[in-house]
Amino acid sequence: MMSQGIQQHVVWRNKRLIFPFVLLTLLALPSTRNITMAVLADAFYQVAAFVYVSMALYYFLSERLNLESAFSRLQQHSWLEVGGAALLGALPGCGGAIVVVTQYTKGAVSFGAVVAVLTSTMGDAAFLLLAQSPADGLLVMAISVVVGTLSGLVVRKFHNYKGKHEDVINVSKSRSQSSKLTPFHKRIVRLVTRFWFWSIAPAFAIALCMALQIAAWIHFGIADETINLLGTVLGASAILLWSFCNSGTGYQSVAGEEPPEPPETWQKKAALDTQFVLSWVVVAFLMFELTVHFLNIDLVGLFDSAGAITVGAAILIGFLPGCGPQILVTSLYLQGAVPFSAQLGNAISNDGDALFPAIALSPKAALLATVYSAVPAIIVGYGYYFLFE
Repeated sequence: MMSQGIQQHVVWRNKRLIFPFVLLTLLALPSTRNITMAVLADAFYQVAAFVYVSMALYYFLSERLNLESAFSRLQQHSWLEVGGAALLGALPGCGGAIVVVTQYTKGAVSFGAVVAVLTSTMGDAAFLLLAQSPADGLLVMAISVVVGTLSGLVVRKFHNYKGKHEDVINVSKSRSQSSKLTPFHKRIVRLVTRFWFWSIAPAFAIALCMALQIAAWIHFGIADETINLLGTVLGASAILLWSFCNSGTGYQSVAGEEPPEPPETWQKKAALDTQFVLSWVVVAFLMFELTVHFLNIDLVGLFDSAGAITVGAAILIGFLPGCGPQILVTSLYLQGAVPFSAQLGNAISNDGDALFPAIALSPKAALLATVYSAVPAIIVGYGYYFLFE
């Protein structure tokens, strides 16, 4: 009885439950029901389906490649080390950045490599941008690699900070006690993995039809309204499952997606990361649509009129740890609400989930790296704004 009481207490402390609670409230209200249903269906088909496929492919290939082994070969030369770190950071997700951060805490790489990887990484928002706008995604990645490499080399030359490496702990041990999974959470994670594995084939087929502007109902024999309703139900279900995947008692568990407990299969990692991205995309879409609907505000025009302030705001959001806030910025960019310069500045300033282990293992290095990444973010973001927009 006591263990059940403790588990119920932990459940009610779960901040992730705010997401499905707000969703259910919006679905229950007649004035917001249609907008919420449309957002859920669009986010599930047009975002989550493509993100899952790209993540599954990425993690499948990553299981067959040893990033740490490949990176260790580059550590003998400054150009190769820093450039290799920037390339690892530019990879979608936070895995490459976490590899470099943990190598630094062991004294194996320079601080310049840390600055390079945190400058070039875009975190899980990269999956969203690549899935929805591949050309923009590749351009941002290319610019980030160049900027990250140059920033890392400058820092390595003039301030190659050396933290204390003798009392290093493993990233897997840096999780807070509240974030450890209970048997209930583990069952939910298994259910999530199956949910995405079995739903992705029809969802991706429908998503392709939408992307190619083909009437899906003609090929599948299902009414368009039924397809949208199915997307709403699946999207809401995915967010509900996400809210129960861990305790959700801290900022990190809401704003970022922690690595799954062993065994880390590509199916599990793709499923957990996809529903995390989906949850934050739905938040961004709803904020946009409900603001326009109720306040009759033209957000695109508002951000355009804000001009340089929008770029600065996007860069400041990038300083927040975790991928959730960054997904909001990318979602607004894909909606046409913020300019490319804001997206570019945010991509360079944000450190994704890699900042969490950096803060846990070497707080001063994490703070310095964040400050140093702000400089190229301001230069590139505002440089693009004043030169091209």
